Amino acid sequence: MAKTKTDMREAVLAAARATVQARGYTALSFRELAKEVGIKSASVHYHFPTKGDLGVALAQRYAEEGAVYLEDILATVPDPHARFDRYVEIFRAALANGNRMCLSGIMSAELDDLPDEVRHEIDRFPRMNIAWIARALATAKPSASEAERNERAMAIYAAIAGAQLIARGRNDISVYDRTIEAYRVSGLIP
Repeated sequence: MAKTKTDMREAVLAAARATVQARGYTALSFRELAKEVGIKSASVHYHFPTKGDLGVALAQRYAEEGAVYLEDILATVPDPHARFDRYVEIFRAALANGNRMCLSGIMSAELDDLPDEVRHEIDRFPRMNIAWIARALATAKPSASEAERNERAMAIYAAIAGAQLIARGRNDISVYDRTIEAYRVSGLIP
């Protein structure tokens, strides 16, 4: 069965996402992506004329999928502690999948090498996560002011992303697990 243009576009996006999460945006090569997907390099350019176009599409997709997943957690997991268990598992899953990073985190580390349009899209992901954490904190600690929830949400997001980065650098997922547990014991994460 022949693959459609949509199938090819999705295959390129999937291969590009895996590459970026493992080796960063600067490692993206249309020639290598084409080889991996089994198409010609010109076909990658058909779907994504520039590397910046591909980076924007990756960042948009990542944020959109993340938003849907986070909204599902809020809608289906009423217990605040269980919500945060599910949340920290997102970052752990990337590590468990070949010691990969959050796409936004690894691309943010390369900010100076990103085209402006990709920078703009990458900025959406942390803002969306911080807003979600603040909403989740509203049920965990309803007496906290909105400003307090927003500040704590920023700290939680930074702490989890940092734990992922350190664990990746050590190629040891147990570092992530121990760090997350320390955050819970300290009261940072509900």
